Amino acid sequence: MDDTWDTSDPPASRSLLTERLVLRPLDADGARRLIDGAPGPDDHWGPGYPDAGDRAGAQRYLRVLAAHGDPLPFGAYEIRRRDDGTTIGGAGFHGPADARGRVTVGYGLIRSARGRGYATEALRALLDHARKHGATAVLGDTDLENTASQRVMEAVGMRLLREDGRLRYYAAESS
Repeated sequence: MDDTWDTSDPPASRSLLTERLVLRPLDADGARRLIDGAPGPDDHWGPGYPDAGDRAGAQRYLRVLAAHGDPLPFGAYEIRRRDDGTTIGGAGFHGPADARGRVTVGYGLIRSARGRGYATEALRALLDHARKHGATAVLGDTDLENTASQRVMEAVGMRLLREDGRLRYYAAESS
């Protein structure tokens, strides 16, 4: 994928591609559709999409747009399967890089797509993307009981930094 970003390009042209997935950038209209639970004409949503986490991510994305403008290259994405175009979750950055160049990432999949390696594949693509665009570190967190998410972060090379009474915090440093 080209490392240059023309924000006038349609979102599909800025998609991140993996072997089995397309991470398609979210835009304001798409975020509003997610919040409303109303798919557009090009949307093929898997059962259970969007869930509460996807709606919360869309709301966060709209807040980032309002506060900072388009966060590209550190935006939000819908996770779609390449073979059939079905949206199976969401992933992306919680906003632009901070003053130290760090970005925070999140992801989630519909229940029927879990356990197939999709989250690992999507997160690996986001880490590569962050490195290509100058992030010094990628941060993430997960609930203490969410061992599946912990395994995903560890599988892509994120290391456990600390935990509190509720969350485990991970980071991947750029090299």
